[in-house]
Amino acid sequence: MARCFSLTASRDRFYRYTYAQSGLRSISTDLGDGGTVMHCWVPKAHRPSKPTLLLLHGFGANAMWQWSDLLRPFASRCNLYIPDLLFFGDSYTSLPDRSEAFQARCVMRLLEARGVAGRLTLVGLSYGGFVGYSAAAQFPDRVERVVICSAGVCLEEKDLKEGLFPVADLDEAASILLPQTPEKLRMLVRLSFVKPARTMPSCFLRDFIDVMCTEYINEKRELLQAIIRDRKLSELPKITQPTLIIWGDQDQIFPLELAHRLKSHLGENAQLVVIRNAGHAANMEKAKEFYRHLKAFLIDSLPLPSSPLNQNKVE
Repeated sequence: MARCFSLTASRDRFYRYTYAQSGLRSISTDLGDGGTVMHCWVPKAHRPSKPTLLLLHGFGANAMWQWSDLLRPFASRCNLYIPDLLFFGDSYTSLPDRSEAFQARCVMRLLEARGVAGRLTLVGLSYGGFVGYSAAAQFPDRVERVVICSAGVCLEEKDLKEGLFPVADLDEAASILLPQTPEKLRMLVRLSFVKPARTMPSCFLRDFIDVMCTEYINEKRELLQAIIRDRKLSELPKITQPTLIIWGDQDQIFPLELAHRLKSHLGENAQLVVIRNAGHAANMEKAKEFYRHLKAFLIDSLPLPSSPLNQNKVE
């Protein structure tokens, strides 16, 4: 029987077109370790005069879906690198390490393989924040500035049992963060947004799950387990780079308490911005405000681009 039209696949193709039109190209790189291949959107032409900006996505769909709103304002000002983390999109490994430290090393090896030299700024969203924080800790000479968005890097495993989260154990968390049914995906959306869509037809949710959420499901569970199991704040290194922390005040995935923990952990080196009436998906729910804070931290201090085609100011 012929496959029905897929709205998710159609939107994925649209994102590919959008990224290409923004001056990026899709590449896959074998890291040469016997089993790791990473996919990344990279500039069609890397300009040494521009700063390098690395965007790291969270759980959910591939990187394209999570960063599309930031292409226009950043592509003209920065050399953008937007990888699919391992077991998302077209990135994978046969090696057994599932830690965010391994993910971070793979991302940095990817950049090295692409000839990206010099210092860079990174933005990590949710799970990408764990990876970005680890990259900043492991590669302080390469990572110049850091933005951590809704990423509970200061969580401890005991927080699950003590009731900080709406789930009590890893299995329950995985069933929501890696939804395999329309009901679980609805629950994830309701936990991620202060004002979720009122109508979420099961046919559309099932289509999204079939296209985006079924591949590498066991490996993604292992990634989730790796960031929580035996995690202790006392063992978290303190990164030294200037850091912006952005959080929704009603985040139910990683509650706001974790943002304050991170600010306290980093001290005066970090600034915390709390977006009101926003949940875990503050980058989508309050996109304009989210962008304004990123712009102030990442763009306002940069020189204007030389090309007259790039002089249109984005507000």
